Amino acid sequence: MTAVLRIVNRVLLGLAGLLLVVLGGSALAVGLGVDPPSWWIHDGRHDVLLSDADRTRWRAEGWWWPAVIAALAVAVLLALWWLAAVLRRRRLAEVLVDTGDGEGALLRGRALEGVLAAEAGALEGVRGAKASLTGRRRAPEARVRLLLEPHADPGETLTRLTTESLAHARDSAGLASLPAEARLRAAKHGPERVN
Repeated sequence: MTAVLRIVNRVLLGLAGLLLVVLGGSALAVGLGVDPPSWWIHDGRHDVLLSDADRTRWRAEGWWWPAVIAALAVAVLLALWWLAAVLRRRRLAEVLVDTGDGEGALLRGRALEGVLAAEAGALEGVRGAKASLTGRRRAPEARVRLLLEPHADPGETLTRLTTESLAHARDSAGLASLPAEARLRAAKHGPERVN
């Protein structure tokens, strides 16, 4: 779901950006005196985007204003849906665990998140850890945020996170793989008084 949403976001943003650049660039070019082709929407430098006739053509029709309002309402609803989908981070409610007998068991996502965060937080040099699961219940993905002590080695911490905490979570849930995104942040070191 997240990969599809990411692709849709990039395609829609790319198309919207391309459309705005083409239309804005052409209006700027015509405004600066470039002669437009005969099929273009502008005739020349002093042409307006919408003439009085274009703006008032359908105003007397009974269907015009309801159609305009309906189209704008649909555009606003689609934009709100898109914004909500982008801002919402889906947490995985449950993970399907392979029990080896052809059946399966469901493990609460929050339970696996808690164990993963606790084990990652117990690593040397880690002051605090948070974990969340996203993706599908057959193919979960982990997001781990670590707050490192000032003396911690980020490379070694990341290696231990991968080989210990994530490996234990993957193996205990019977998953073939557990892709993870780790974000490391250093804790601020306060001044110390020396006597």
